[in-house]
Amino acid sequence: MSKFARNVLPFLSIACSLLSSCQEPASPKHSVIFDTDANNELDDQNALAYLLLNGNDFVVRGITSNATYNGGDASEHLAEAERVLRLCDLYGEVRLIEGATAKFEEIAPKLDTPDYDGHQAVDFIIEQAHQHDQEPLILLAVGKLTNVALAVKKDPSIIEKVKLVWLGSNYPDPGEYNLINDIPSMNYLLDTDIHFEMVTVRYGKPSGTDAVKITKEQAPKLLAGLGPQVQEPVTGRHGGTFKNFGDYSVDLFEHIEYYGTPPSRALFDMAAVAIVKDPTWAEATPIPSPKMVDEKWVDQPDNPRQITLWENFDKQAIIADFLSTLTDYKQVSSN
Repeated sequence: MSKFARNVLPFLSIACSLLSSCQEPASPKHSVIFDTDANNELDDQNALAYLLLNGNDFVVRGITSNATYNGGDASEHLAEAERVLRLCDLYGEVRLIEGATAKFEEIAPKLDTPDYDGHQAVDFIIEQAHQHDQEPLILLAVGKLTNVALAVKKDPSIIEKVKLVWLGSNYPDPGEYNLINDIPSMNYLLDTDIHFEMVTVRYGKPSGTDAVKITKEQAPKLLAGLGPQVQEPVTGRHGGTFKNFGDYSVDLFEHIEYYGTPPSRALFDMAAVAIVKDPTWAEATPIPSPKMVDEKWVDQPDNPRQITLWENFDKQAIIADFLSTLTDYKQVSSN
């Protein structure tokens, strides 16, 4: 059997079984705001494309940006999200809104002033929460939690209207990129009654989204050419022009540092989208809400406030659905 077959067949066989199960009655679509630091590495872009091409399962109300340590200010993260939106042939159909560059504690005292950092994203989240009168609006956050925390602080009444699904933390271990970019925003939200689901990362461990990986060798074989073919070429972050998302994703994989044996990159954020689409692809456990003190987790076993912890992700099923979605896609709507 060729290397190509060995790489692709496990995913395709699972994809076929997933497609064959699609005869069940359709469930209501998940209404989502995607909050992203898209210019950081490559998992945000793949997660966003997966979301935008999952039109049978999602309605995307908008995409908000935030800035983490890598990738420039929030406008640069928004620009990368725009590239993905264009490559999914949805530019102008789904709103792009710039969010916060600074952190929660810097911005929160200024919420009563006009034009504070991130005000457009904060106001958009609040507006959409109040317009949403069916199932809770999902705030699918795959960067720091600044925008969400500011929205809740400005208008706590949205808490009963939204559901926060956050890709972040190595819980119960310390660290993790999204978390350390704004710990106070996370602690603030953990101390409210917002529905909070924590999708774990857990670098180097099989129980977190770090296990949902594509290898350096697999990336061009699995992704090249996938997604809609757009008329206007899109200039990529690293240069070059692209007419479909799959080719752009391959380029992102070519300009990234790899880890492990074989060399791989995790699609953390894409896994977070996947478990919203199909919760059977991971294990969800309710736990008393912890808090972080001095960059270490402190458990609060007597805390009546519960959050949901996601772990043990079905890598094969998630990757298979990601690939089948980019192959047999349906673009989302925004309403």
